[in-house]
Amino acid sequence: MALLTEDTHTKLLALLINEGLVAPEVLEGVQAEAAKTGKPLFSLMSEKNIVDDELLTHAIAQVSGVPYVNLSNTIIDQNILGLLPEDVAERFMAVPLAEVQNRLAVAMIDANNVQAVDYLANRIQRPLKVFMASESGVRHVLDQYKTDLSSVDQAAQASQDEARAEEASEVKTIVQDSPISQALSKILEYAVKSHASDVHVEPLENALKIRCRIDGVLREIMQLPKSIEPALVSRVKILSNLKIDEHRIPQDGQFTVKIADKEVDLRIAISPVVWGEQIVIRLLDKSGNSFDIEDMGYAGRALRVIRRGVKRPNGMVLTSGPTGSGKSTSLYALIKEIKNDTVNIVTLEDPVEYKMNGVNQIQVNNEVGLTFASGLRSILRQDPDVVMVGEIRDAETANLAVQAALTGHLVFSTLHTNSAAGVLPRLLDMKVEPFLIASTVNTIIGQRLVRRVAERRETYQSTPIETQNILATVGHLLPKTKEDVARVSADLGYKDLPLAGQKAYTLVRGIDTPQSPRGYSGRAGLYEVMDVNSDIQKMIVNHATSSEIQRLAVSQGMITMRQDGYLKALSGLTTLEEVNRVTSDTA
Repeated sequence: MALLTEDTHTKLLALLINEGLVAPEVLEGVQAEAAKTGKPLFSLMSEKNIVDDELLTHAIAQVSGVPYVNLSNTIIDQNILGLLPEDVAERFMAVPLAEVQNRLAVAMIDANNVQAVDYLANRIQRPLKVFMASESGVRHVLDQYKTDLSSVDQAAQASQDEARAEEASEVKTIVQDSPISQALSKILEYAVKSHASDVHVEPLENALKIRCRIDGVLREIMQLPKSIEPALVSRVKILSNLKIDEHRIPQDGQFTVKIADKEVDLRIAISPVVWGEQIVIRLLDKSGNSFDIEDMGYAGRALRVIRRGVKRPNGMVLTSGPTGSGKSTSLYALIKEIKNDTVNIVTLEDPVEYKMNGVNQIQVNNEVGLTFASGLRSILRQDPDVVMVGEIRDAETANLAVQAALTGHLVFSTLHTNSAAGVLPRLLDMKVEPFLIASTVNTIIGQRLVRRVAERRETYQSTPIETQNILATVGHLLPKTKEDVARVSADLGYKDLPLAGQKAYTLVRGIDTPQSPRGYSGRAGLYEVMDVNSDIQKMIVNHATSSEIQRLAVSQGMITMRQDGYLKALSGLTTLEEVNRVTSDTA
């Protein structure tokens, strides 16, 4: 909140009352509390939501004679942000907006602070055009600062110089403050701020390529000199407690770092490739997931089927999908759904990705013989109510999981299949008897992840081909009349669905910005949830194919992943192009 002179303070109070933003009796109460507690009056009004923060800032700007700007939805170009260093911007709560006639437009919380304005003008060597903005607006822009990767190039050059000196003396050392450590820190910081899920360090013949997987799509961020590869690989191995001198076989490890005030777990996979050693770093942000089943995109019938399945006293709930489709996250959400003090939940994971209070989590360790199968045998002697097996990989684990479900336990696990129906033949392949599958599997979830359309978006009307695809995929699910819209939307769990039979549908696409490349930001799930009822059980016993089981489930009301995606595209969550991309291998 800006510091106010007594005159400005009086004018602001008069403005708030005259404009009807604050009732006189409410103001008297807040003034009394401010006098009692010693808190600034306007800060107290903002805390108590008596006046919206943006409205209050606008009013302060008006009585102070300073232009106001609302930054709550503003995206600033990275080149502009680079004109004012991030540490200086945070120190003065001032952010650059644009260049105007050789002047830099800057938004500040305290735009009347003449000393701060003079310092900033001298620091960047150009005159300023100052605007006033709210604290939340300034912080919104501060969050857009990305780590400057140019320092990685500088560190790489310094590392090359060190390497040449070491070659001359035949002494090689890697220390905490070495340039290569700084380069690794900057790369990881960039990945965290970009919300990347993975970092790939890939050796080429004459260079080292760095790529990040952001919203499920790999993007190259830079290339480094080939000469720093040994030092970078060794640094990662040291942090992961791996063997530095082992270059012939793959190695896996993990460590935790604190970046941008976040604690991030890193899973490391190092493999020998033709041109050196490849490093893949999986980032697990402990603060970035609430594991709320509804926030993840489950809705309508699918949500009802899942909640019915996890409330049963025994049986199996299985999730399926390719690597990186969010299966483990779904299992954590299911555990959170049922977790309480009356339930003993034991998990067996490889690795333990997220640590949850109130859940007994076991880390698989093949080197000492703690496999999924041996661990599952041990778990069943620990009086569990719910057992989570991170992945069913072989026949032994599959049969033990089925036996656990038969003996009164609720079992959660994952399999790698393309659809929910594909889980059943997969269990048959693992030599599980059909009658055991039919009597133990309660619910099967098939899933994929799609990129969300960013907040900055535009609407457009679907093309004839898109309209034809919409009608062919979900036309029979859409409401037929205006009277049906509320009922059908509530039943399916989507907002304000359009009517069936339209010539065109309103869709959305994101605007390409530095913060939302290609118009996407974040990800959401597409799901198909199969309730294994008596009809499906009979088909399993009769060795029906996955396509036959899928057709029966759809005829009984199951929404497929593609249908879920199209309905979410019509609701403005994602795009048809994105849905088609991730569901191309499903029915």
